[in-house]
Amino acid sequence: MSSVALRLHRGVATLVMAITSISAAASSADVRRTGNDFLSPELRALQSDPTRNPAELWVERGRQLWHGASAGSDTARSCRHCHADGAAPAAGTGYGPSASEVARAAARFPRLQADGTRLLSLEDQIRHCRARNSPSGDTTDTDEVIALSAWLHQQAKGTPIAVQAPGDAANAQRWQQHLAQGAVAWQQRIGRYNLACVHCHDQAVGATFRGDVASPGHPTGFPVYRLQWSRPGSVERRLRACFSAVQAEMPAPGDPLLRQLELYLKVRANGMPLDGPSIRR
Repeated sequence: MSSVALRLHRGVATLVMAITSISAAASSADVRRTGNDFLSPELRALQSDPTRNPAELWVERGRQLWHGASAGSDTARSCRHCHADGAAPAAGTGYGPSASEVARAAARFPRLQADGTRLLSLEDQIRHCRARNSPSGDTTDTDEVIALSAWLHQQAKGTPIAVQAPGDAANAQRWQQHLAQGAVAWQQRIGRYNLACVHCHDQAVGATFRGDVASPGHPTGFPVYRLQWSRPGSVERRLRACFSAVQAEMPAPGDPLLRQLELYLKVRANGMPLDGPSIRR
């Protein structure tokens, strides 16, 4: 067996054990802990005060973007134009799921694109929707995309993460392959420090590294407003920061590896309620 095949085999085995553990936790008292459990008293107080929490500014910006047309185009339509609750679809609008359904969908990303070609994060989906209405040049880290993600996640707060394989067999197989690759990446040593995700987020939970307390890495609180960034960021941005922290080659934004890792993390956190946006140091 080649080294690559061996790593994949080990990753799949670990994934099976992780999913078994998740199922056991869901059937009894769920003892999994979120990043909020590791906040300092000062950050906890900041997060719980909407008059001081800087993430609230982004949530409000997302609300405005949802209800109002995008700037810079006479033909641009707001998100609400296609996703209004209780409104009849207008002819030719491309009317989609209601706002409440879209918010609940935040708990089901990343998901496989309908044609099975790639995984999409919620930020990918927001960017694609905005591009359909008005060419914006957005990336997944553009202010408007992150603001909309923050607003949708706040609307979905308390919704259990429910990332599942597609219903058709061909896409389910592709989804499982992405999940297995994410499991391998979780265990793969990288960078000058020769560390894997598992070393900090499984084996050293509660330890302090450069002022940050290592959590189990359950992605319930995204987007996270990191004080170091002075803005919120997606799971993708946080993963890229981890690559940088261990001095590894950083994947480019949108790299499939980042989506595979996010998929693994979300499946690992299935059943845990969303509690973002949140604050981190």
